[in-house]
Formats: sequence, C-alpha cells, structure tokens
Amino acid sequence: MQLKIINARALTPFQLIEQCSVLVHEGRITGIEQGHSDVAADQVIDAAGQYLAPGFIDIHVHGGGGYDFMDNTVEAFLGIAQLHARFGTTAIAPTTLSCEQEDLLETLDTYEKAHALNKQGATFIGMHIEGPYFSMEQRGAQDPRYIRAPVPAEYEAIIARYDFIKRWSAAPELAGAMTFGRYLKSRNILPAIAHTNAIDEDVFEAFANGYTHATHFYSCMSTVSRRNAFRYAGVVEAAYLLDDMTVEIIADGKHLPASLLKLVYKIKGPDKIALITDAMRGAGMPPGPSILGGNKNGQQVIIEDGVAKLPDRSAFAGSVATADMLVRNMVRMAGIPLSEAVQMMTASPARIMGIAAQKGTLEKGKDADLVIFDEDIRVSHTIVGGHIVF
Repeated sequence: MQLKIINARALTPFQLIEQCSVLVHEGRITGIEQGHSDVAADQVIDAAGQYLAPGFIDIHVHGGGGYDFMDNTVEAFLGIAQLHARFGTTAIAPTTLSCEQEDLLETLDTYEKAHALNKQGATFIGMHIEGPYFSMEQRGAQDPRYIRAPVPAEYEAIIARYDFIKRWSAAPELAGAMTFGRYLKSRNILPAIAHTNAIDEDVFEAFANGYTHATHFYSCMSTVSRRNAFRYAGVVEAAYLLDDMTVEIIADGKHLPASLLKLVYKIKGPDKIALITDAMRGAGMPPGPSILGGNKNGQQVIIEDGVAKLPDRSAFAGSVATADMLVRNMVRMAGIPLSEAVQMMTASPARIMGIAAQKGTLEKGKDADLVIFDEDIRVSHTIVGGHIVF
C-alpha cells in the first residue's frame, strides 16, 4: 500500500518543513516534499498542521499496561508493545532485571516467539539484559538475591544461544567486568555501565574495554565520594569527562530534577543523550500496588506520585513514563528546543543501538516508523513500518 501524509510540520534532521507531504511505500519513506503532493495513495492522513517526526525509540523499557517482559508470556510482550505505541513509541528494546538464570532464559525464549507475532505495536529491536552483574551498594530496586560478579561460562552460553541480545548492563568495578566488556564488544553487543559504585579510574578503563554507554545516568550510580579522607570522582564525573561516552536519562520529572536535566544536556549535548522510560508494568495504569519484574518472582512495589517505589519508599522502582512524556518534560522542564528533545528520543538512541541506517530520522529510504503529535506532544497517530498501529 501507498500511504501519504499531508499538511504536516515535518521534523527532518536538517530543518522543520512546513506544509510537508511524506510518501510511504512498502514500509519505507519514499518521498518528502514541501507543499501538497499530487501522488496518488491508497491511504491519506491529514496531519492538520501537527508535527510529524520519526517514531520514538525506547532503548530501556521493562513493561507497561499491566505487563512486564519477565512475565514470560507472548501476551505480555505484545501488550507492552501496543501500550507504548499509543504514546508514539515505534521501537523498543525489551529489558530484563536481575533474576534466576532459568527466568532469564525463559524471557529470551519468549522474545523469540513474540517477535514474529508483533504486528500491532512498537517493533522489538533486540534484548537489553540489565544485571545481575551489579554493585550490591547501588542495586536500587534490583533483587539482591541474584546480584553477583560476571561468570564467563554463564554469559558465554547465553550469548551463544541467543543472537538478538543487543545490550548488557553491568557494574565495571566487579571482578571479571573488563573481560566481560571485551567479550560483549566482540559479539557486537553494547556493554553499558549500570548500578555501579565505581570510581573514575574504573570507568576510564571500562570505556577502553567497550563500555561506551551509561545506563539511567545518575540513577544507582556513584558520584564524588571520600575514601580514607581522599576525594574520588565517580561514574557521573567520568561520563562527563569522556566526550564520546553516551548516556541515557529517565526524564519522567521524578528521577531527575529540572536542574540535572539541564546539566546533562549542557555538558553532553543531544547527540550523546537518549531519553528512556525505564517503564515498569505500571505505565498506563492507575496508582496503587504493583509488581516490579515478573509475576512469579517479582518484587512488590507501589505506584504513587507518578513513579514506582519500593514499599518502604526508600528507592524508586522504575518509572511509569511513556515516551511522549519524556519529550514534553525536556521541552517544558529543561527548556530544550523541540527538535533536540525529539532527537534524544529518535536519532540518538538509534545511533547508540546501531540501527541508525534504518531508523531514527525522517529521511527517504528509512523505515516508515513515524509519529504525529500536537504542540503539547499529544500523539494522534503512530505508524510502524508504514502501518497505522494507533
């Protein structure tokens, strides 16, 4: 089918094109024209002056709509994909939590089944394994029963079995973490720094061994500390000093205040920042009791004040954000131009995950993953591979 979108304000990598027409054929963008296109189409969407942007790409998400990927059902995978598509997300990296190896393998098996059946939601771009190789001191809401140092026999067997693992988050100060990073890099998997109490020297070494990305920057992550009377810079400062290190931030308005959103943007710039939801099953659901992780072995949490918390309120337990909220907050809370807020939700995450040749920008030849939204970033249409899914 040929799809035509007319009367759009198109956010391309080069400029904002007013009164733009975009043509789509067989799942790809085939034309971007200023003015009204006379090309015939099977289906026409009148954007009515709203913004047209590349579809949002969420590279760190655990759930939504009452589901978690670690429920380990195809229904959960598809339900999460459909929930986030309602808010403009066209591509997601399903993310795990620290867990029993048996549960992790079941999640990965379920991904394989769900990937082929996912026709009505955000597309899956590969798995992100978060844990269990973390610092106990910076575990946050990760279950301490499963936290440990990297085990080569364990991770090598998992990676050999599943070729769709695209990212693995770990703490670089752990014994064996450098070997782990090099191994991931050799298999074209992104090593990311997360849940870590490292000092700057650990991070510089990790960066040289493949850890070029920082998971949920500032959250469960060391900053300046004193050890035996001497001050040490932490992961936060090291990430700022490493110009080529990319970071991701949970811009839900809860995990980071406006001042830190502005600081990250000022130092790293939009091309080095990805916005992530880190959403758990409570995204799109009402406040109240919930579960972080799978229904079988997950932890009890509570959703209140627009965020998930541990029951004792000692730590956040993931967000309940959707991608539209992240873009809106960067514009309204941090005062960032819309085009750059969208970049951090599209082009930057695509580049971090190695899919920029296909996704992330509004260009001829790219996948027709598109979102239409108004001045308040309220989504009216989500298009995945040329098909309207919302």
